[in-house]
Amino acid sequence: MEQTKIESSFQVLDEMAENIQQQMDLPYIESLAVGLEYLFTNEPTDDMHDLLKQKLQKGSEKLNIPGLEKEELRKVIQLCILKGMHNATQQQHLITPDTVAMFVAYLVQKLLGKQDKVRLFDPACGSANLLTAVVNQLNTEVEAYGSEVDTSLIQLALMSANLQEIEVEFFHQDSLRPFLLEPVDAVIGDLPVGYYPDDVQANNYELKADSGHSYSHHLFIEQGLNYVKEGGYLLYVIPNFLFDSDQAEKLNNFLHKHAHIVGILQLPLSMFKSESNAKSIFILQKKGIETKAPKQVLMAQLPSFKDVASVDNILININQWFKEEGY
Repeated sequence: MEQTKIESSFQVLDEMAENIQQQMDLPYIESLAVGLEYLFTNEPTDDMHDLLKQKLQKGSEKLNIPGLEKEELRKVIQLCILKGMHNATQQQHLITPDTVAMFVAYLVQKLLGKQDKVRLFDPACGSANLLTAVVNQLNTEVEAYGSEVDTSLIQLALMSANLQEIEVEFFHQDSLRPFLLEPVDAVIGDLPVGYYPDDVQANNYELKADSGHSYSHHLFIEQGLNYVKEGGYLLYVIPNFLFDSDQAEKLNNFLHKHAHIVGILQLPLSMFKSESNAKSIFILQKKGIETKAPKQVLMAQLPSFKDVASVDNILININQWFKEEGY
């Protein structure tokens, strides 16, 4: 993939977003969403000045969306989102790194690649970077679903998917409330970490806290199990401290009751500012009549993704594990 094309396209889209930001007095992230919508519809909004319309038209011609591959376009949009979120302090205003998204896609392919069609759901999709990256990597037909409560992020997700020509059904709602969604083959997600403020809604979950607010990251795990088929898989990016909290025993008991732990892959520590921020990819299978726990849980400490030889070695070991487990 030609990096210079991505960089030059980023500069064009970034300039479009900045022009919108300056002339419409919007935050950068909202301006980016407006710019992406313009690129998709090629129609300016009523409140755009003539000068801005001219700049957007020139930007659209220069960007040349049809000349970009899906993954190139996703990366261009991602770079702009990363710029917009650079100073964000809210936990949900984060983006899953590409290397992690690629690894999740590889695991989904290993687990479900033999199916003709895969139904995929990200209940905390944010700007849909993880969801669209995984869809782009899968060598099978995908029905994709995503949910996000944040208005700015769901707009970015929708426009990003539209421009990549990926069909995704989005839910703009509190993702811990019920969905009108048939069970899916796999749930993926980068778990939002923190407390869930709606104690009334949390009361519907087994993993509700005995007192005070419940952990949203625990409830998302349970929610995923609610919407995945028996025998289906969940692949969550989790904080490494997940099983060290005051509610860890309740979580362990819940998982033992409803799921098989398939694997825990610790992401490279070099990816994170500190060890306390480190994360892992957590793989679960929902229990069903014909399911059984793996003979051996897949566990690994992933090396730096820059160390190609070490990554190749770990992939050989993981592929061997999948072969021995009969995938």
